Amino acid sequence: MEEKRQLKLNYKNTFKIAFAFFGILMLWQVYNTYCPIILEKMLQEQGVETTNYLVGIIMALDNVAAIFIMPIFGTLSDKTKTKYGKRMPYIVIGMLLTIIVFPFIALMCMWNIFAGVIVFMMLFLIIMQSYRSPAVALMPDVTPKPLRSTANGLINLIGYFGGVFATILGMLSIFKLNADSSLAEIQDKVIWPFAICTAILVIVLIFLIITIKENKMINETKDDVEYGESLSDTLDKIDEENNLLSKKDKRNLIIILISIFLWFMSFNAFETFGSLYFKNVVGDSTMYSTMATILSVVSILTFLLCSSLSNKIGRKISIIIGLVLITIALGSIAIISLNSKIIFVNDLGNVLVGWKIFYIGMSVLIGIGWALININSFPMVVEYSNTKNLGKFTSYYYVSSMLAQTVTPILVGLIMDFNSKGQRLLFVYSSIMMFLAIVVFIFVQEKIKLKDRIEKNKNTKHKSSLEKLGEIDD
Repeated sequence: MEEKRQLKLNYKNTFKIAFAFFGILMLWQVYNTYCPIILEKMLQEQGVETTNYLVGIIMALDNVAAIFIMPIFGTLSDKTKTKYGKRMPYIVIGMLLTIIVFPFIALMCMWNIFAGVIVFMMLFLIIMQSYRSPAVALMPDVTPKPLRSTANGLINLIGYFGGVFATILGMLSIFKLNADSSLAEIQDKVIWPFAICTAILVIVLIFLIITIKENKMINETKDDVEYGESLSDTLDKIDEENNLLSKKDKRNLIIILISIFLWFMSFNAFETFGSLYFKNVVGDSTMYSTMATILSVVSILTFLLCSSLSNKIGRKISIIIGLVLITIALGSIAIISLNSKIIFVNDLGNVLVGWKIFYIGMSVLIGIGWALININSFPMVVEYSNTKNLGKFTSYYYVSSMLAQTVTPILVGLIMDFNSKGQRLLFVYSSIMMFLAIVVFIFVQEKIKLKDRIEKNKNTKHKSSLEKLGEIDD
């Protein structure tokens, strides 16, 4: 019988891999911030009055293709064997195509070609999703199962720096779009954040090509990854030869995927229409950028401080805490939003100090909650995979989230367009979906109960948080 041993996370490898996620989140934030505003204004210029559900449909069309593409490329990368590895060829080619396509979204807007904007939005998302599964699967390829929450925390930490950078660009006066911005002003400003982030993606791609030697990484971590399989949190042992799960583990996986679908239904509604909500309901579109920045910064701090929290209380409890915090925040904003008599801004069009503090406070809760969910949810899904099908299980996670991002913009857009309260219902919808995610996720069964983890931690010699990062008590 193999002797029990400690596993330590390879921070250097994880740090390198994280930069693929940095590029993805950076471009994703630019996309989510500017595309709804571009679409709304261009539709209005064509005389379309009811725009919410149309914006939602257009923002969702590109995700439909991703639902089919991600499993294909995730599975393909599992079976790929090259001298450059099985994931890196997809990452490199995907990033090269993204660098070509992404700026054309802004250029089509500048040239006032509405059909061109839609076509290049779709191309961008299709290409992004074709390499997203391989990029994310690279982390569990070289990381033992018990350390994947900690590694995922670091991946998200680096990735969110990309999101924060893109958000800060949107807050700068030379790129900022206000409620009364004309199409001409949008066309004048929108090219710069797209161009700057594309240039940074070029640098990220060069860094990844130079520093990541995938086959070498996999060979160096092979023994630890195989040992980590024996420490899996699955209820029953996985039949690796036939890639089969027990009925209890299948049930758990299905519940987790449904929960992921529901919390992305909630969060993506806020992402898609948040900039429009703050522009049209609150009266200051910059408040969305402020919230997004604070949310990202708080998430980064949470990734840094709480990456190993699941080792103490378990992934399930960590995620439930996150879901509850977000539900409280979204529900509080929903209650305020329904009161149409509330004045959010002063005569100069600036958000009143009291409301600014309120929204900042809610951003903090959402940031902490979203980080706790993101640190642990992906590792929970790939816990049911083995070394032969990591890309396939990575795509399961993203298909659930992308399906939600396909459905929710259309659904919430229809709800807002055909109800007199309009965009004030955005946070009502989001809070209800997040609450439903809690109700479903509670039914996930854990191998080790919370009380057993607490007892185990009591019997473990105390270490500082820095010493415990990347370690597991066997």
